[in-house]
Amino acid sequence: MPNLIVVAGALIEAGSLLVAQRSRPPELAGLWELPGGKVSPGESDGSALARELHEELGVFVTVGDRLGGDIPLSITTTLRAYVVTRTGGELTPHDHRALRWVRADELDDLPWVPADRTWLPDLARALGAVER
Repeated sequence: MPNLIVVAGALIEAGSLLVAQRSRPPELAGLWELPGGKVSPGESDGSALARELHEELGVFVTVGDRLGGDIPLSITTTLRAYVVTRTGGELTPHDHRALRWVRADELDDLPWVPADRTWLPDLARALGAVER
């Protein structure tokens, strides 16, 4: 069975990271994550992430460097994160309960989706690099 890739975007602006609160499925509702979605067959990670963030958030982004390593979600599904830069659009939570900007010192305080928690050290470094 082919491996399904799910991509997530770390959108950082003015020293803060955009996080999204899940509305579904029930076991993840209310938890926070980096927004993103599934890569379609024949689609690159970057194209999929730009498409998903436009669909979910109404923003246009440029996809940059990888953030952290691959996170296995199951035998057939892998999660990857990338740093993204907004190039246009207005933030609107089309697919999430809420959106929030957080600073590096707030990362540990959020109830994260378990897989995304793995990236907290990488996110803290990315936020720190922006703040200098």
